[in-house]
Amino acid sequence: MVAIPLRIMTADAHPVFREGLAAILSAQSDMALVAEATDGNQALSLFRKHRPDVMLLDIYLSGMSGLDVIAKIKNDFPNARFLVLTTHTGDAHVQRALKAGASGYLLKNTVRRYLLESIRAVHHGQRRIPSEVASNLVEYITAEALTAREIQVLGQVANGNANKIIADRLSISEDTVKAHMKNILSKLAANDRTHAVTIAIRRGILELDAVAS
Repeated sequence: MVAIPLRIMTADAHPVFREGLAAILSAQSDMALVAEATDGNQALSLFRKHRPDVMLLDIYLSGMSGLDVIAKIKNDFPNARFLVLTTHTGDAHVQRALKAGASGYLLKNTVRRYLLESIRAVHHGQRRIPSEVASNLVEYITAEALTAREIQVLGQVANGNANKIIADRLSISEDTVKAHMKNILSKLAANDRTHAVTIAIRRGILELDAVAS
């Protein structure tokens, strides 16, 4: 009896990377690539059409983020399996992906080493987080998380705004902004405002697109 191959779908903005994934998958007798999406909205639509066994996707997709794609699909298809493939190593990125419903999180530069085993494991209901990713989680596992308001304040700092402007934009007092900044520096073990922004971006607490907006 011939085994039915795993039906795989990919979602990534970069055509060269998608082509690489397609080449790897095509060499496997137990896997078949059924769809490729280039943005978040297309990913959602193609998933509903093809119902793949495992979806490989990046965090950052135009139109709708990869994490939103996962959350929306999980809402309608609780048993859907997702494996995130990305360049982002921050612990906050990983935590958000797992919370959204991803079962695995791989860095793109480790795909050749871990991809096939991870796909098979995720399909069987297991989680796959390689040591390169897990080490970041472990490093900050006891760190106190920033509150939503603290992230708002730090985002304003990242855009170069002074305390008075931040206070006006968030409808709070300058003293409150200063208190938030004191907490932020302490939680991130940062030396100053710039250092805090750098740490937050590296860890994925602040998103680059949000900083630029």
